[in-house]
Amino acid sequence: MTRHCPTRRTRRTRRTIGSAALALATVLAATAATTATAADPLPAVTPRAETPVLHDDDAGGNADADDPAIWRDAANPARSLVIATAKEGGLRAYDLDAHPLQSIAAPPPAGPDDAPGRFNNVDLVHGLKLSTGSADLAVTSDRGHDRLRFYRIDRDRPGGPLTDVTDPAAPPVFSADQDEINEQSTAYGLATWQDRTTGRSYALVSRRERTSVALLELTPGQGGKVSYRKVRTLDLPTSFRLPNGTSWAPCGEPGELPQVEGMVVDPANGTLYAGQEDVGIWRMRADLTGTPKLVDKVREYGVPGVYDEETEECTAGADPGYGGKRISADVEGLTLVKETDGDGYLLASSQGDNTFAAYDRELSDNNEYEGGFRVTPAGGTLDGSEECDGAAALNEPLGPKYPNGLLVVQDGHDAPGDGDRPATNFKFVDLGKVMESLDD
Repeated sequence: MTRHCPTRRTRRTRRTIGSAALALATVLAATAATTATAADPLPAVTPRAETPVLHDDDAGGNADADDPAIWRDAANPARSLVIATAKEGGLRAYDLDAHPLQSIAAPPPAGPDDAPGRFNNVDLVHGLKLSTGSADLAVTSDRGHDRLRFYRIDRDRPGGPLTDVTDPAAPPVFSADQDEINEQSTAYGLATWQDRTTGRSYALVSRRERTSVALLELTPGQGGKVSYRKVRTLDLPTSFRLPNGTSWAPCGEPGELPQVEGMVVDPANGTLYAGQEDVGIWRMRADLTGTPKLVDKVREYGVPGVYDEETEECTAGADPGYGGKRISADVEGLTLVKETDGDGYLLASSQGDNTFAAYDRELSDNNEYEGGFRVTPAGGTLDGSEECDGAAALNEPLGPKYPNGLLVVQDGHDAPGDGDRPATNFKFVDLGKVMESLDD
């Protein structure tokens, strides 16, 4: 079986990827970006604010910006929050000026030789009925412990807006025991869903280095705590039949399968969109029944490659031309822009060429591609977004700063940076400007 060489910088595994592999991935991404720009130049939008930089090293607290969510304060939209994960750095809450309001540490290791907590993705649940009353929750995937964590949102709480309400007995999502948890094929991507028919609330969770997606029903318990139970699991394909009759799978280290991270559910119709990083964007029922459909493929889809055990690198072969034209691996953060008439967009981070793709939200239009954009520097020290892991959009007024809504995107290479230290943060973009760029 032939395999293709992916870009893996953002996965931040415990293994070191060879510099030659990174160079090859960079050349492939740059070539795709240059070709796409020459053929179909994309409009640029600039951020209005950015959060303080995070550093993924011992001196910076091993904090690595990853995924945001936007919580709207209905009583005072100007006091809305951006809640974001920082991996081993835990969870952050920011105001609309991108100023930090609260930092919550990830849970410690279960034992001295066990993996520490590592918050990967975050999403919101609104109005969940707890034993202590209805509440909005921030839900995170704790990859380090293979669990979900729940935080009640109270904007006026003196100690900060987030309070941990996770049931201590919440079980691992995928692992059978602590040894398996330490292997870190654990809870990874995350999207929440509230079934309008039953009123029940769910989380959809993907598994790192696997193709599995699990449906978990959220279960309120005593004392306002929250847990979950697994309803079912769906496995996406690991290999694909190409038009020339051959079988292809994305290249990775031995034992690693093409994983899913970016996910979002359209609440209007219960449709889950899931980004299989080196494959493309899938559409399926949020209850994980029925047959998934591949909405769009990454450009690298079908490109053969061979993994070298000695160098721990992939060597890419000739492109047979079976890939898509709009997104480059890895396809990452997925988010929805909802409009009152039922229209709107599915936005996807095309990490390989530092762009964002927009697809029609309406199923009747088969999620047709509607355009794209880049988040570019605004001048001074306010740079754009590169290798974006996560994104969140909210198309509602958020006070005078963002009367037309907000788009928050992760920046995988914050500039000007600090020498060789990894530097990441989140950029705040006027969603109205994004909509204008897509409507032009």
